[in-house]
Amino acid sequence: MEGTAALVATLVAYQLLLLGIGAWAAGRTRDQADFFLGGRGLGAWVASLSAAASSSSAWTLLGVSGAAFERGLSAVWILPACLGGFALNWFLVAERLRRESAGGGAVTLTEFLAEGAVGSARRRIVRSASAVVLLSLGTYVASQFKAAGVTFGESLGLDPAPAILVGAGIVLLYTLSGGFWAVSVTDLVQGLVMVGAAVLVPVAALVAAGGPAGVAAGLERAGPEFADLFRGAGGPAALGLVIGYLGIGLGYPGQPHVVNRFMALRGPAEVRRGTWISLVWALLIYSGMLVAGWSGRALVTELGDHEAVLLRLTHDLFPPAVAGLIVAAVLSAIMSTADSQLLVCGSAVAYDLAGADAGDRIRTSRLTVLAIGLAAVAAALGIEQTIFSSVLFAWSGLGAAFGPLLLVRLWRGPVRPGFVLAAIWTGFLVTIYWFFTPALKGRLYELVPAFAAAGLVALLGSRPRPHSARSASTGA
Repeated sequence: MEGTAALVATLVAYQLLLLGIGAWAAGRTRDQADFFLGGRGLGAWVASLSAAASSSSAWTLLGVSGAAFERGLSAVWILPACLGGFALNWFLVAERLRRESAGGGAVTLTEFLAEGAVGSARRRIVRSASAVVLLSLGTYVASQFKAAGVTFGESLGLDPAPAILVGAGIVLLYTLSGGFWAVSVTDLVQGLVMVGAAVLVPVAALVAAGGPAGVAAGLERAGPEFADLFRGAGGPAALGLVIGYLGIGLGYPGQPHVVNRFMALRGPAEVRRGTWISLVWALLIYSGMLVAGWSGRALVTELGDHEAVLLRLTHDLFPPAVAGLIVAAVLSAIMSTADSQLLVCGSAVAYDLAGADAGDRIRTSRLTVLAIGLAAVAAALGIEQTIFSSVLFAWSGLGAAFGPLLLVRLWRGPVRPGFVLAAIWTGFLVTIYWFFTPALKGRLYELVPAFAAAGLVALLGSRPRPHSARSASTGA
């Protein structure tokens, strides 16, 4: 009982800190530019850790450690996939998107991609992009709230329903009050808590398992496929497994809740510093979760839900107060993604769909955040898929719809409005078709073919910049 009280006290103190940040941010939010993009004044630490934390949801702490536990060494391909995705975003997207969105005054990714389109063509692009954002991020947020239920259920023995309601309520409170500033600063705090847990738990688990040799023995006991980088596959099947994992990295440029941090960066110096902060963070987080999952194979004999391995290790290896901090890290992963996604949903309705003549965009955005949050809670109570699977589906829908289009727009030149619309729907619909076709889904992760198809459409519709404009864009 005393252990539970210490854990709960730690969690309560952490949630009060987040709500306090929300109250502080509400005082800084003076206008629409502050609410939606923080006045384009984010520094390197806030932007990099906020972008990193919002892209690394419960999928990262619970899903990746669970995948390592369930799939063994073959899960190692997640590490280069995610590091590659971080590098893709920071080296190829961040500075160009910051500069070009500021130059055109774009506040949302949709607004940036629709630049150059007018009249009915612009309306179709905005409505289509907003539909993809709301459908994908609604699914994504629901999976985060489900993860809250798993976290509280495993650590405190609570029923998932009230746990989901509490977690959702806290996220909604500080997102509604402080907007982008609240979301970004809380994500900074949550990113630091996450990386602390991603170092502490794997090190303790690795030592408890008897070091690398003990972990290797545990994987061998589980079965020969657990100690195989290709999970027993060979030839084309092994190649498909590796390409499928590496394809996860293609999704990073298409996540609106991540790339809007680049639009909010103060200047190029912040981009350069933020790049390395973000890459080091990603290396620690993803390698740590893989080690935790593999060590769990050597330490945990029975586990009903493989995505609860991190929480089981936390319960078994640490005193209650420390366990409370680690559970707070898991909640950080959930909240840092859900808050960013809810704010993007609000922006999609209030800023993109409402149009230039909208009266009170902040109020409309807050109502949208509340509505999407409540719908996500309802969906979370009925989701049966694993966190790993449901997040990857939403990730693919966004990544394929927007990622190829954004890269072509930044590096080649404007895309004709009809092709913008076609690229968005090609990426999104190929994702859905591939995901729901068993013969295809089992062969290759749906993001890979969807990204390729949408990228081809965007390239066909692009208008290369004149050489002088391209040189100016690169700063040459």
